[in-house]
Amino acid sequence: MLARYCTLLSVCLMVGVMGCGKSHGGGNTAASGQGDAATAQAGPQPGPAAVVAEFLEAVRTGNDQHVMQMLSPLARQKMAEKNRSVTPPASDTAKFEVGSVDYVGSDGARVACNWIDLDENGKPRTDHSLWVLRHGDDGWRVVGVAATVFDGEPPLLLNFEDPEDMDKKQQWLRDEIARRSQPQPAAIKSGEAAKDPLRR
Repeated sequence: MLARYCTLLSVCLMVGVMGCGKSHGGGNTAASGQGDAATAQAGPQPGPAAVVAEFLEAVRTGNDQHVMQMLSPLARQKMAEKNRSVTPPASDTAKFEVGSVDYVGSDGARVACNWIDLDENGKPRTDHSLWVLRHGDDGWRVVGVAATVFDGEPPLLLNFEDPEDMDKKQQWLRDEIARRSQPQPAAIKSGEAAKDPLRR
């Protein structure tokens, strides 16, 4: 049975060329300018939770440029080489909740998040994801995301620093969804399973 499909992960898997996100009335330029100014200001760097909140707000509003700025330098480089973007189409109905932070070693962190948006029937649906960050010279930056696509199975991890691996997982996910969406064979009628076909 096909489990609940994670909205945020699915759109991240389906993104293609840079600039595919939908802008909102020129908001990209303004938001990007604010982000550049904030980066240039001296002061304490924001923690992982604040960085994820800033990143997801850029995702929600379709601000491709600022989303790319919030990625690790290697992720930005790899995405630019492949002319890729991790920004899904903007959503006026989406909202998010940033949860707990789990620090990994001296320079890693995982941040839990709820992404709430309307499903195909117009009803609110909450998807859970875990954003992976690394601390570098420019502070905390996003390197990937993990989310459960099929209930009861391990989360699927997207590594933004490895576009080739993302491509493979994109294709696998499309094939797997198509396979699981196929109608199941009709159930064997009661009693037929025990019947010996060689007996007359």
